[in-house]
Amino acid sequence: MARRAPVIALLLASSFAFPRAGDREAMVAPPSDSEVAREAAVQAGLTWLAAQQGPSGAWTGATGHKQEDDYVLFETEAAQRDRSTGHVGVTSLAGLAFLASGHVPGRGRYGDVLDRALDFVLSRRSEFGYVTNGEERMYSHAFAVLFLAQVRGMTRTRSTEVDDALRSAVAYLQESQNPIGGWRYVPFSKECDLSVTVCQVQALRAARASGIHVDRSCIDRVIGYIRNSRIDGGEYDGCFYYKITGRAAFTKTSFAINAAAVTALHSAGVYDAREYGPAITFLENEYLAIQRHYPTHFYFWYGNYYATQALHMESEQRFDRWFTRIDADLRARQQSDGRWQNDVGPGDAFATAIGCLILRIPDEILPIFQS
Repeated sequence: MARRAPVIALLLASSFAFPRAGDREAMVAPPSDSEVAREAAVQAGLTWLAAQQGPSGAWTGATGHKQEDDYVLFETEAAQRDRSTGHVGVTSLAGLAFLASGHVPGRGRYGDVLDRALDFVLSRRSEFGYVTNGEERMYSHAFAVLFLAQVRGMTRTRSTEVDDALRSAVAYLQESQNPIGGWRYVPFSKECDLSVTVCQVQALRAARASGIHVDRSCIDRVIGYIRNSRIDGGEYDGCFYYKITGRAAFTKTSFAINAAAVTALHSAGVYDAREYGPAITFLENEYLAIQRHYPTHFYFWYGNYYATQALHMESEQRFDRWFTRIDADLRARQQSDGRWQNDVGPGDAFATAIGCLILRIPDEILPIFQS
């Protein structure tokens, strides 16, 4: 699957050059069958997501944390629905899924969906800038920052409110970075891991790209932390450890962790393959095992969200090989009602938002996906 330029760009280019009608048709190649199928899958996913949005503007998602292959629950989706609330992280990812398809707040088919999602996210910020809803922790804060950064400038009537929330959330994110250079589940933790850290770094990249100041020292520290997490020697030489502090430090690596490490380095501005080349190869080699053994597990969704972004920065040929596989697998697993399933983790809204986002990465509509 060749990487295609956005159709709107081709149309604009053709209008300025005033080519003949036949030439214009040749310039804008018709979509392939797989692209048509991918578009239908995304639209079905968005339709399902829109129908699941709650009265508060939120989507529900089980809150908890991973423990080996399990997910220890703090609060169920049913409990959130009983409280007429939802999950900040899942709501932010769902909002990003609509933005990644070109929808904007206040206008068009899903304008109201995005307006209400924005309402909920903004309502969950504390006086300190921390965006959370109960036990959701730093994952949700980072996804909220990413959502606010991508939506910044899209809503005229609420630009000041969005700016204030984003600035305070970014400041809190930077303040909560630990001396080692990373982040853990809770703010200001002495420990850190790459799974939580990648979310924070990508949020900071998006905020900086939107015009919010991010301290260079914060980015330098996180680059140092990721480099210190690199495995030297042995079977996983050149890959990355999950943790380098606390219990189980320097003991584990995984598909998701290597995807997180590479995407975090990219988000910090490091694109030298000598820093992460073996990790990319590891992702390519391990994809089939993840797809077979964890098809509805958070390992698959979280890992492939970052793995696809990591491969997107590689050569066109390498990314096309990767994306052809995951595109086909996602479309084959999509349910008849448009959702994707997540049995171990936050739930189906989480999986469906991630599925739509992965399928939109080649289109580069969302600034964070642009190479």
